[in-house]
Amino acid sequence: MGEVRKGNIESAGERMRKQILGVNIDDITIDQAVQIVASWFPKGGKRFIVTTNPEFIVTAEEDPLFKKILNKADLSIPDGAGLKLSGKIKNTFPGVDFMEKLIELVAEKAFTVGFLGGRGQVAERTVERLKKKYPALKVKFVSEEPDDIPKLDILFVAFGHPKQEYWIYENLPKLNVKVAMGVGGSFDFLSGKVPRAPLWVRKIGLEWLFRLIIQPRRIKRQRRLFKYVTLILWQRFSA
Repeated sequence: MGEVRKGNIESAGERMRKQILGVNIDDITIDQAVQIVASWFPKGGKRFIVTTNPEFIVTAEEDPLFKKILNKADLSIPDGAGLKLSGKIKNTFPGVDFMEKLIELVAEKAFTVGFLGGRGQVAERTVERLKKKYPALKVKFVSEEPDDIPKLDILFVAFGHPKQEYWIYENLPKLNVKVAMGVGGSFDFLSGKVPRAPLWVRKIGLEWLFRLIIQPRRIKRQRRLFKYVTLILWQRFSA
């Protein structure tokens, strides 16, 4: 994939890369992940972040190319408490929290961030709210056409998986972008369009259930979580 290199991660402390059903995941804390990204900027190059969660892993089981893309990412954050069921992952944190940590980082450093995707005006509403919290934030809204995307420090792509990962994988070599990250439905949360679960619910790993209650249409996606549990249990007890 051009300049995007497999396993090209500068460690913030000790980096622990694990595999769940053949998918690479960095078993790190959110602060370590931010330190890793911060270490990239002075060094040049282009890097790609994925927010690997149980649904990603099920998709990767069904789609070998998607698995390949996940495993070529420079950073694969552990997004989803369900990853702990594997017995391999100790640290997990939501991709939306990591995205906001990166927003805070780029605002402090006067970097420029790009927003791509999201339905309706959700990206614009996201930026409005973020700018109130981080007034120094520099933002550019970009189109899906790679040739039209300006120079950026970080590009957040919200197409939903696996489309966003495919798009980044195919286009990052052509872009004047230092870091690209697929962020799924993070714009919905950060804009206030979709409420976050209470903190205590998040801490016990049941944010997925809260989302299902407020968005019943997600039931089809939640079925994939049951498939994930089945795959994990089969792997653990057949070994």
